[in-house]
Amino acid sequence: MPAVLHTTADQVLTITLNRPETLNALTPDQRDEVVQLLAKASATADVRAVVLTGTGRGFCAGADLRGAATTDERDVGDVARTLRTGAQRLIAAVLDCEKPVIAAVNGTAAGLGAHLALACDLVLAAESARFIEVFVRRGLVPDGGGAYLLPRLIGPQRAKELMFFGDALTATDAERLGLVNRVVPDGDLDKTARAWAERLAAGPTRALALTKQLVNASLDTDRTTAFAAEAAAQEINMTTVDAQEGVRSFVERRKPTYKGR
Repeated sequence: MPAVLHTTADQVLTITLNRPETLNALTPDQRDEVVQLLAKASATADVRAVVLTGTGRGFCAGADLRGAATTDERDVGDVARTLRTGAQRLIAAVLDCEKPVIAAVNGTAAGLGAHLALACDLVLAAESARFIEVFVRRGLVPDGGGAYLLPRLIGPQRAKELMFFGDALTATDAERLGLVNRVVPDGDLDKTARAWAERLAAGPTRALALTKQLVNASLDTDRTTAFAAEAAAQEINMTTVDAQEGVRSFVERRKPTYKGR
Protein backbone atom coordinates (compact mmCIF):
# COMPACT_ATOMS: atom_id res chain seq x y z
CA MET A 1 0.00 0.00 0.00
CA PRO A 2 1.18 3.58 -0.64
CA ALA A 3 2.62 5.38 2.38
CA VAL A 4 0.35 8.35 1.61
CA LEU A 5 -3.22 7.82 0.42
CA HIS A 6 -5.15 10.62 -1.26
CA THR A 7 -8.65 10.79 -2.67
CA THR A 8 -10.85 13.64 -3.89
CA ALA A 9 -14.63 13.51 -3.56
CA ASP A 10 -17.19 16.32 -3.47
CA GLN A 11 -14.32 18.81 -3.88
CA VAL A 12 -12.66 17.58 -0.67
CA LEU A 13 -9.11 16.23 -0.83
CA THR A 14 -8.39 13.67 1.90
CA ILE A 15 -4.72 13.01 2.62
CA THR A 16 -4.10 9.94 4.80
CA LEU A 17 -0.74 9.00 6.27
CA ASN A 18 -0.54 5.25 5.86
CA ARG A 19 2.27 3.63 7.83
CA PRO A 20 0.27 2.42 10.84
CA GLU A 21 3.05 0.06 11.96
CA THR A 22 5.16 3.15 12.81
CA LEU A 23 2.25 5.27 14.08
CA ASN A 24 2.68 7.13 10.77
CA ALA A 25 6.14 8.46 11.54
CA LEU A 26 7.03 10.58 8.52
CA THR A 27 9.76 9.61 6.10
CA PRO A 28 11.28 12.29 3.85
CA ASP A 29 9.43 10.83 0.86
CA GLN A 30 6.08 10.94 2.69
CA ARG A 31 6.73 14.47 3.85
CA ASP A 32 7.57 15.63 0.33
CA GLU A 33 4.46 13.97 -1.08
CA VAL A 34 2.22 15.75 1.43
CA VAL A 35 3.88 19.07 0.53
CA GLN A 36 3.24 18.42 -3.16
CA LEU A 37 -0.39 17.42 -2.55
CA LEU A 38 -1.04 20.62 -0.58
CA ALA A 39 0.56 22.75 -3.30
CA LYS A 40 -1.56 21.01 -5.91
CA ALA A 41 -4.69 21.58 -3.80
CA SER A 42 -3.98 25.31 -3.82
CA ALA A 43 -3.76 25.32 -7.61
CA THR A 44 -6.70 22.99 -8.32
CA ALA A 45 -10.14 24.57 -8.66
CA ASP A 46 -11.86 21.23 -8.06
CA VAL A 47 -10.36 21.02 -4.56
CA ARG A 48 -11.98 23.42 -2.11
CA ALA A 49 -11.11 21.84 1.25
CA VAL A 50 -8.53 19.39 2.61
CA VAL A 51 -8.67 16.78 5.38
CA LEU A 52 -5.42 15.44 6.83
CA THR A 53 -5.55 12.23 8.90
CA GLY A 54 -3.81 8.91 9.55
CA THR A 55 -4.50 5.20 9.64
CA GLY A 56 -4.33 2.98 12.70
CA ARG A 57 -3.60 4.17 16.23
CA GLY A 58 -1.48 7.16 15.28
CA PHE A 59 -2.06 10.43 13.50
CA CYS A 60 1.68 10.99 13.17
CA ALA A 61 4.45 10.07 15.60
CA GLY A 62 6.78 12.70 14.16
CA ALA A 63 9.75 12.31 11.87
CA ASP A 64 11.00 8.79 11.20
CA LEU A 65 14.56 9.01 12.56
CA ARG A 66 15.61 5.52 11.57
CA GLY A 67 18.56 5.80 9.23
CA ALA A 68 19.24 9.43 10.17
CA ALA A 69 22.89 10.48 10.17
CA THR A 70 24.77 10.43 13.47
CA THR A 71 26.47 13.56 14.81
CA ASP A 72 29.88 12.33 13.60
CA GLU A 73 28.56 11.99 10.04
CA ARG A 74 27.17 15.53 9.74
CA ASP A 75 28.82 18.62 8.38
CA VAL A 76 28.22 22.04 9.91
CA GLY A 77 24.93 23.39 8.58
CA ASP A 78 23.43 20.00 7.73
CA VAL A 79 20.86 20.05 10.54
CA ALA A 80 19.63 23.57 9.81
CA ARG A 81 19.44 22.82 6.09
CA THR A 82 17.52 19.59 6.71
CA LEU A 83 15.01 21.43 8.90
CA ARG A 84 14.49 24.24 6.40
CA THR A 85 13.88 21.89 3.49
CA GLY A 86 12.06 19.25 5.54
CA ALA A 87 9.96 19.80 8.66
CA GLN A 88 9.68 23.58 8.26
CA ARG A 89 8.73 23.23 4.60
CA LEU A 90 5.96 20.79 5.56
CA ILE A 91 4.47 23.10 8.19
CA ALA A 92 4.69 26.07 5.82
CA ALA A 93 2.85 24.04 3.17
CA VAL A 94 -0.09 23.62 5.55
CA LEU A 95 -0.08 27.26 6.67
CA ASP A 96 0.24 28.53 3.08
CA CYS A 97 -2.28 26.18 1.47
CA GLU A 98 -4.97 28.32 -0.15
CA LYS A 99 -7.72 25.89 0.83
CA PRO A 100 -8.95 25.26 4.40
CA VAL A 101 -7.12 22.31 5.97
CA ILE A 102 -8.76 20.20 8.69
CA ALA A 103 -6.70 17.87 10.88
CA ALA A 104 -8.65 14.76 11.88
CA VAL A 105 -6.40 13.51 14.68
CA ASN A 106 -7.17 9.82 15.08
CA GLY A 107 -4.51 8.90 17.64
CA THR A 108 -1.05 9.90 18.82
CA ALA A 109 0.29 13.18 17.44
CA ALA A 110 3.85 13.56 18.69
CA GLY A 111 6.68 15.96 17.88
CA LEU A 112 6.46 17.02 14.25
CA GLY A 113 3.16 15.13 14.08
CA ALA A 114 1.67 17.37 16.77
CA HIS A 115 2.90 20.48 14.94
CA LEU A 116 1.48 19.14 11.66
CA ALA A 117 -1.94 18.93 13.29
CA LEU A 118 -1.69 22.32 15.01
CA ALA A 119 -0.68 24.06 11.79
CA CYS A 120 -4.04 23.10 10.28
CA ASP A 121 -6.86 25.63 10.19
CA LEU A 122 -9.23 23.47 12.21
CA VAL A 123 -8.40 20.52 14.47
CA LEU A 124 -10.79 17.67 15.24
CA ALA A 125 -9.58 15.04 17.68
CA ALA A 126 -10.83 11.57 18.50
CA GLU A 127 -11.27 10.91 22.21
CA SER A 128 -8.27 8.56 22.07
CA ALA A 129 -5.97 11.19 20.54
CA ARG A 130 -2.89 12.34 22.41
CA PHE A 131 -0.61 15.32 21.75
CA ILE A 132 3.01 15.05 22.90
CA GLU A 133 5.83 17.60 22.70
CA VAL A 134 8.26 14.70 22.69
CA PHE A 135 11.46 16.61 21.85
CA VAL A 136 12.60 17.17 25.44
CA ARG A 137 12.44 13.43 26.07
CA ARG A 138 15.15 13.00 23.41
CA GLY A 139 17.22 15.99 24.51
CA LEU A 140 16.15 17.96 21.45
CA VAL A 141 14.92 21.47 20.72
CA PRO A 142 11.34 21.58 19.34
CA ASP A 143 11.32 21.91 15.56
CA GLY A 144 8.75 21.90 12.78
CA GLY A 145 7.57 25.35 13.82
CA GLY A 146 6.52 24.33 17.33
CA ALA A 147 8.00 27.32 19.13
CA TYR A 148 6.22 29.54 16.59
CA LEU A 149 2.83 27.80 16.65
CA LEU A 150 2.23 26.95 20.30
CA PRO A 151 2.74 30.40 21.90
CA ARG A 152 0.36 31.87 19.32
CA LEU A 153 -2.26 29.26 20.17
CA ILE A 154 -2.03 29.05 23.96
CA GLY A 155 0.48 31.67 25.13
CA PRO A 156 4.17 31.35 26.04
CA GLN A 157 3.82 29.92 29.56
CA ARG A 158 1.50 27.08 28.55
CA ALA A 159 3.70 26.39 25.54
CA LYS A 160 6.78 26.17 27.77
CA GLU A 161 4.99 23.80 30.14
CA LEU A 162 4.21 21.41 27.30
CA MET A 163 7.69 21.70 25.78
CA PHE A 164 9.70 21.61 29.03
CA PHE A 165 7.99 18.49 30.45
CA GLY A 166 6.95 16.59 27.32
CA ASP A 167 3.90 15.09 29.03
CA ALA A 168 1.16 13.54 26.92
CA LEU A 169 -1.86 15.81 26.58
CA THR A 170 -5.24 14.15 26.27
CA ALA A 171 -7.67 15.27 23.58
CA THR A 172 -9.94 16.73 26.25
CA ASP A 173 -7.11 18.74 27.81
CA ALA A 174 -6.00 19.90 24.36
CA GLU A 175 -9.52 21.17 23.71
CA ARG A 176 -9.58 22.92 27.08
CA LEU A 177 -6.32 24.72 26.26
CA GLY A 178 -7.58 25.77 22.84
CA LEU A 179 -5.38 23.50 20.72
CA VAL A 180 -8.37 21.52 19.45
CA ASN A 181 -11.66 22.80 18.06
CA ARG A 182 -13.69 19.75 19.03
CA VAL A 183 -13.28 16.29 20.54
CA VAL A 184 -15.53 13.55 19.16
CA PRO A 185 -15.95 9.81 19.81
CA ASP A 186 -13.44 7.76 17.83
CA GLY A 187 -16.17 6.32 15.62
CA ASP A 188 -17.46 9.78 14.70
CA LEU A 189 -14.14 11.35 13.67
CA ASP A 190 -14.26 10.59 9.94
CA LYS A 191 -17.92 11.53 9.69
CA THR A 192 -17.42 14.84 11.51
CA ALA A 193 -14.32 15.74 9.48
CA ARG A 194 -16.20 14.96 6.27
CA ALA A 195 -19.18 17.11 7.33
CA TRP A 196 -16.94 20.06 8.21
CA ALA A 197 -14.93 19.72 5.00
CA GLU A 198 -18.06 19.57 2.85
CA ARG A 199 -19.37 22.75 4.49
CA LEU A 200 -16.09 24.49 3.73
CA ALA A 201 -16.04 23.12 0.17
CA ALA A 202 -19.47 24.64 -0.40
CA GLY A 203 -18.31 28.03 0.87
CA PRO A 204 -16.75 31.05 -0.87
CA THR A 205 -13.33 29.53 -1.52
CA ARG A 206 -11.40 32.70 -2.35
CA ALA A 207 -12.88 34.55 0.63
CA LEU A 208 -11.81 31.68 2.88
CA ALA A 209 -8.29 31.75 1.43
CA LEU A 210 -7.97 35.48 2.03
CA THR A 211 -9.42 35.13 5.53
CA LYS A 212 -6.87 32.42 6.33
CA GLN A 213 -4.10 34.67 5.05
CA LEU A 214 -5.23 37.61 7.20
CA VAL A 215 -5.60 35.56 10.39
CA ASN A 216 -2.27 33.77 9.98
CA ALA A 217 -0.47 37.08 9.46
CA SER A 218 -2.32 39.02 12.16
CA LEU A 219 -0.10 38.11 15.12
CA ASP A 220 3.05 39.12 13.27
CA THR A 221 1.90 42.58 12.17
CA ASP A 222 0.95 45.90 13.73
CA ARG A 223 -2.57 47.31 13.51
CA THR A 224 -1.83 49.66 10.62
CA THR A 225 -0.38 46.85 8.52
CA ALA A 226 -3.21 44.48 9.46
CA PHE A 227 -5.88 47.04 8.54
CA ALA A 228 -4.18 47.74 5.21
CA ALA A 229 -4.01 44.00 4.46
CA GLU A 230 -7.68 43.64 5.35
CA ALA A 231 -8.69 46.45 3.00
CA ALA A 232 -6.58 44.98 0.19
CA ALA A 233 -8.06 41.52 0.73
CA GLN A 234 -11.59 42.87 0.63
CA GLU A 235 -10.81 44.81 -2.55
CA ILE A 236 -9.50 41.64 -4.21
CA ASN A 237 -12.37 39.52 -2.94
CA MET A 238 -15.06 41.86 -4.25
CA THR A 239 -13.95 40.99 -7.79
CA THR A 240 -14.84 37.30 -7.30
CA VAL A 241 -17.96 35.58 -8.58
CA ASP A 242 -18.73 34.29 -5.07
CA ALA A 243 -18.65 37.75 -3.48
CA GLN A 244 -21.09 39.03 -6.07
CA GLU A 245 -23.30 35.98 -5.49
CA GLY A 246 -23.17 36.52 -1.74
CA VAL A 247 -24.34 40.12 -1.99
CA ARG A 248 -26.95 39.29 -4.62
CA SER A 249 -28.38 36.42 -2.55
CA PHE A 250 -28.67 38.70 0.48
CA VAL A 251 -30.60 41.28 -1.50
CA GLU A 252 -32.81 38.55 -3.00
CA ARG A 253 -33.27 36.87 0.40
CA ARG A 254 -32.13 33.43 -0.66
CA LYS A 255 -29.35 31.00 0.18
CA PRO A 256 -26.17 31.69 -1.82
CA THR A 257 -24.67 29.12 -4.18
CA TYR A 258 -20.90 29.49 -4.21
CA LYS A 259 -18.79 28.22 -7.11
CA GLY A 260 -15.34 28.66 -5.58
CA ARG A 261 -14.44 31.46 -8.00
